[in-house]
Amino acid sequence: MAPAITLAAEAPKLSAANTGFMLICSALVLIMTPGLAFFYGGMVRVKSTLNMLMMSFISIGIITILWVLYGFSLAFGTDHGSFIGWNSDWVGLSNVGLTELWDGYTIPIFVFMVFQMMFAIITPALISGALADRVKFTAWALFVALWGTVVYFPVAHWVWGAGGWAFDLGVIDFAGGTAVHINAGAAALGVILVIGKRVGFKKDPMRPHSLPLVMLGAGLLWFGWFGFNAGSWLGNDDGVGALMFVNTQIATAAAMLAWLIYEKIRHGAFTTLGAASGAVAGLVAITPSGGAVSPVGAIAVGVIAGVLCAMAVGLKYRFGYDDSLDVVGVHLVGGVVGSLLIGLFASGKGQSTVEGLFYGGGMTQFWKQCAGVFAILAYSLIASAILAFLIDKTMGMRVTEDEEIAGIDQAEHAETAYDFSGAGGGVVGAAVSALAGTETKKVDA
Repeated sequence: MAPAITLAAEAPKLSAANTGFMLICSALVLIMTPGLAFFYGGMVRVKSTLNMLMMSFISIGIITILWVLYGFSLAFGTDHGSFIGWNSDWVGLSNVGLTELWDGYTIPIFVFMVFQMMFAIITPALISGALADRVKFTAWALFVALWGTVVYFPVAHWVWGAGGWAFDLGVIDFAGGTAVHINAGAAALGVILVIGKRVGFKKDPMRPHSLPLVMLGAGLLWFGWFGFNAGSWLGNDDGVGALMFVNTQIATAAAMLAWLIYEKIRHGAFTTLGAASGAVAGLVAITPSGGAVSPVGAIAVGVIAGVLCAMAVGLKYRFGYDDSLDVVGVHLVGGVVGSLLIGLFASGKGQSTVEGLFYGGGMTQFWKQCAGVFAILAYSLIASAILAFLIDKTMGMRVTEDEEIAGIDQAEHAETAYDFSGAGGGVVGAAVSALAGTETKKVDA
């Protein structure tokens, strides 16, 4: 009998369909950052609107350049000690072939690079919501550059880079529960513990000035998140990307409803801000888990995240830390919840055969998730606090008290979001003029 012939596995070939799909997903993830800017911009007071928008937009500029120069290499290059990557051919992307495929996939390296760039952009932008009203724009820009280099690029390697310690341990993070949301939420907590509270925290009203802007931002985030989540499978040849797409919608809807019900029971009303915040909480929680859970599991993830995040946003008043726009309560808590629930609800029928506790898999995956969650949380919190401390002691992190009271938009950008001088005559014009005069007298006082 002739010996059996073993055929070598056919090398992957470039797929025009997957390449096009991933380019669209990259654009969807990019639109999330302007969406975040609107979401945060509507939640602050009028005098901080432009600064809030700019804190997101500057991240697009800074991180794009750093990612091309060395960030992509640090995050996804050849592993060194399970902590960081490096590939000199990727520095400046000068030695990457146009049709050179990403590791074992059917898309070019350039496509994977730009998709991951959009993740790197939005992650520091998420932090900005905790720092509203009080941070110098130059200090923030420097923080973004340093934080991306010292925190995000290494953590991305740990979680998604071949050889990263969390990757090798088997920590499941489909699209960024640890690397993006826990990372950003813990960083936000670290920075606000250093820079302190806003002037008037817990004394002055600090309500959102434009709930329509908040809803617009939440809608753009929800829309773009489909690219964020479904695109993270880098194609859809086996249906896992479609599962993630479906679970993203399901968990987001469930979290929004759960937040509103909790809010009605606790505070007596269904608020617009609650609907937007609940949706974002669901998006955060399903990001790490959506490829591992069933649609019913996605409902559970959404409901649990919606309630726990709604409860968590009030902790800042109890413990006295000024998380301006609830980055800790939504992104840190939502990321932790979504990541840990994989250990309970993983069905074994999605991105891997791993089963959670409720599907007969025991607690093994849960403890792996705990290791990834709390190690990244601790690293980001401590490193971010150190960076903020160093910046504060060298160039100063905060604007002056007078500038904060008068409005950070005017102080940092020499602009205002709304021009009330052209409001017109009659009763409306008189009311606006009187209001402006009152505010001016308050500032002068």
